[in-house]
Amino acid sequence: MEPVDFKKPEKTQEEIRIEENLDRIKHKLIVISGKGGVGKSTVSVNVAYGLSLQGYKVGILDVDIHGPSIAKMLGIEGEKLQMKAKGEFPEPIKVTENLYALTIATLVDNPDDPIIWRGPIKIGVIKQFMQDIKWPELDYLIVDSPPGTGDEPLSVVQTLKKVDGSIIVSTPQDIALLDARKTIKFSQKMDVPVLGIIENMSTFVCPHCGEKTDIFSGLGIEKAASDFNIDILGNIPIDVDIVKSGDSGKAFLKYHKTKASAKEFRSIVSKISEKMK
Repeated sequence: MEPVDFKKPEKTQEEIRIEENLDRIKHKLIVISGKGGVGKSTVSVNVAYGLSLQGYKVGILDVDIHGPSIAKMLGIEGEKLQMKAKGEFPEPIKVTENLYALTIATLVDNPDDPIIWRGPIKIGVIKQFMQDIKWPELDYLIVDSPPGTGDEPLSVVQTLKKVDGSIIVSTPQDIALLDARKTIKFSQKMDVPVLGIIENMSTFVCPHCGEKTDIFSGLGIEKAASDFNIDILGNIPIDVDIVKSGDSGKAFLKYHKTKASAKEFRSIVSKISEKMK
C-alpha cells in the first residue's frame, strides 16, 4: 500500500497577501451593534482618532457597504483610492500622520448611487479590502460594521482570522439593548472577546442651564453588562457638536477637547488601550 501524502496544499497568492497584511496589524477591533442609528460610526471614528492622538498608528475600515459614512466623518469624502502600477496594490487613504482609512465610498464615482449587491459580492469585497490593499504597519485596525450579525461582521471575523475584541454600541432604550444583547452573543459564538459596551446618547445636557434630561430612558445597559459579565466602557451624552463634527468632517476630539463628551471619549479610548496591553 502506498503511503498517503498528508502535505498541506500550498497557499494561494490571495491567502499570502491577506496574511502579510494581518502580520502588519497588532490589534484588530470590531465595532458592532444589533440596531442601526445608535452611533457605531461616530464611536468608530472617535475611538480611531483618539488612539491616533495617543501616538498609535491606526487604520479604520468601513465595511458598511450600503451606507458608508466614514469618508464624510473623516473629511475625505470625494477622495479616491489611488491605483498603482501593474503588480502593485493601492494603500488606504492617509487621513492624518497616524490615521488611515478605507471605505467603499473611495471606490464609487457618485456618492448618491446605491450599491445593490447580494451577500456573496459583499463578502468578496470585504475580503478584497484585506487582500488587494497594502495596509501599513498598524497598532490598531478599527472595523466599523453595519447593524446586525449578518454577512459583513461575519465576513470580517472570518477574514481577519483572529479579532482581538468587539466594542458593542447601544442607546439606553430597552428595545435597542434587545439587539445589543444579540451582538454580545454573536461575539461569544465567534470567539471574539467583548471589550465592553458603550452607551451612546446616554443623556442630554442643556448647553444653557446644564440640566440633564434622559431622552432615551432605560436601564438595559446595566443589566446587559451584569448578565454577560462585561464592562461598560463609557456613557456618551447627546452633544450637538458631535453631530456637527461628523457632518463637517472635522474631528470632534481635536476641536472640542474640553467638552464633557470629549473627556468621556478619551476615557473610553484609554480603557480600550489598557485592555489591549
